[in-house]
Amino acid sequence: MIISGAASQALAAALARELEEPLARAEYDRFPDGELLATVPDLADSDGIGDTDRAIIVASTVSSDAHLELLQLQDAAREAGVSEVVTVLPYMGYARQDKAFEAGHPISARTVARAISSTTDRVLTVTPHEEAVCEFFEPTATAVDAADRLAEPLPDNLVDPVFLSPDAGAIDLAETVRDAYGDGAGETDYFEKVRHSGTEVEITPSDVDVAGRDVVVADDIIATGSTMSEAVGVLQERGVGRVFVTCVHPLLASNAVTKLSQAGVEAIYGTDTIERQQSAVSVAPSIAAHF
Repeated sequence: MIISGAASQALAAALARELEEPLARAEYDRFPDGELLATVPDLADSDGIGDTDRAIIVASTVSSDAHLELLQLQDAAREAGVSEVVTVLPYMGYARQDKAFEAGHPISARTVARAISSTTDRVLTVTPHEEAVCEFFEPTATAVDAADRLAEPLPDNLVDPVFLSPDAGAIDLAETVRDAYGDGAGETDYFEKVRHSGTEVEITPSDVDVAGRDVVVADDIIATGSTMSEAVGVLQERGVGRVFVTCVHPLLASNAVTKLSQAGVEAIYGTDTIERQQSAVSVAPSIAAHF
């Protein structure tokens, strides 16, 4: 059966339909002292929980509470006698803290991976920011590439499109979206990104000619949208046509949507790894292909 974390209910339901598996009822409560309690009543109500049963837990860890909730759901499945627990992390929180950036810093991605690994048999995570974080899990997690899903919500009438990635290292993402959109039609390029600190990033468009052309900016994660909106502003100065922003993980924290809209972005599209108003396409088919 499919078990959903509180933040991933729509995606869990979509995955249940893709796999033709039953969707379990989960409940998410909080005690007066603030402690969490995530339960799966259907595990107790179901008949035939035995050695061959499998539970697939779908939970984006978008907060510290979501991490604990996931651990409780995993343990509830174990306690019910489920023989195989598979954990799907549509969005893995703390994944960008994949190294000790300064002396005294923890490797937070490794810490949460170890905790999750302790009560599951298999882990899948969708388009991690750095695929190397999969190695922190035991056994190694499987990275699910969902970049091709980003082409689906784009308009059919893009004018001489340019597909831009946030930096040279992510050019494969832009190429994947370009290929999925129109069988290789369109140019790809990348922004120049300079990181000044853990929180300060300067990003500027490359020298590609965008005058009168539609631009699709494809990224894995959009968090605050600050650097992206600045780069889009430069595109506007260069006479760009329409600008569309698409990403796998639409964190869109604080006023990110406003920043991007003010910069002149026509539309923002994301997937349902993080369920937002901008979640225009599901990654359920990409995940289902791994079962």
